[in-house]
Amino acid sequence: MRLVLGLDIGGSKTHAILAEVGTDAAVKDDGGTAVPRQLAECTAGSANVASVGPDEAAKALDDLAGQLGIGDPADHGIDTVFAGAAGADTPAARELLAGLLSRRFPGARIHVDHDTRIILAAGGLTAGTVLISGTGSAAWAKAGDGREARAGGWGYLLGDEGSGYAVARSAVRNALQDSDDGLPAGPLTSRLLDQTGAAEPGELLDLFYRRPERRYWAGLAGIVFSLAASDAASAAIADDAALHLARLALTVNRRLDTIAENAPVLLAGGMLVNQPALATRVRELLAAGGLTDVRVLDRAPAWGAVELAGQLAGTPHRPATTIPA
Repeated sequence: MRLVLGLDIGGSKTHAILAEVGTDAAVKDDGGTAVPRQLAECTAGSANVASVGPDEAAKALDDLAGQLGIGDPADHGIDTVFAGAAGADTPAARELLAGLLSRRFPGARIHVDHDTRIILAAGGLTAGTVLISGTGSAAWAKAGDGREARAGGWGYLLGDEGSGYAVARSAVRNALQDSDDGLPAGPLTSRLLDQTGAAEPGELLDLFYRRPERRYWAGLAGIVFSLAASDAASAAIADDAALHLARLALTVNRRLDTIAENAPVLLAGGMLVNQPALATRVRELLAAGGLTDVRVLDRAPAWGAVELAGQLAGTPHRPATTIPA
């Protein structure tokens, strides 16, 4: 039996699962195969270095270690840590996060990869496409022969179209444009004002710059989908989000020339999991492009990180280089 730690590090939070793996695991699946047994689970702030910087990321990891009951880093007992992190697309970004993790879990095997890889594993797949729409958006595909392609994931300043943040931003833009045109507040603007406490669209503008937290604005995206069936402005924003997301998934498959294979597309992230109308429209668009095997992720991505950590556990390794927190 070995202890492994799976981390799902997003732009707004970090989800951790500590589990036991090995042939003597107490939990068996329907086929009698040993599966990871959860020992602890917790959530902290984002440890995404690209989003919050190394200092805030270090604080989030310290919080996680404390919640997991790891008071002494020298006695954590963890064999392998696998972290799937949004934005961990370059060696430098992965090395920085690995260094922060190695300081909290010295001696453990540390592996950092982008978050789409753990989502594929959480879905029980070794090949296919992951399409994410949460606070941000991205697509990643892996062909059966191991080739990979990624699209989107540029962050809120350069992209993330189809994400919760982008949908809410479009709703604010709609309110401001209607105000500039001298039009009365429509259903979308009225609901947005009610939810934010703003008295008029001009206050929305002030609030948007005064409170730039992406998680806050992404949390308002549900307003758009709740009105899409009856409000033209909301319907247009919702459909635009679906178009952008479907385009990401089709792009990575075209690059790999795998559309004809119709490998599974796994929908993940709060928007695609919790907004069925959005997921349905994305399904329609993907089917029109030749991708008909579309599934919605039904368990936490951190479980994919646990699965991947379990595959690495016990194999020879050299401890990651430790850097200051």
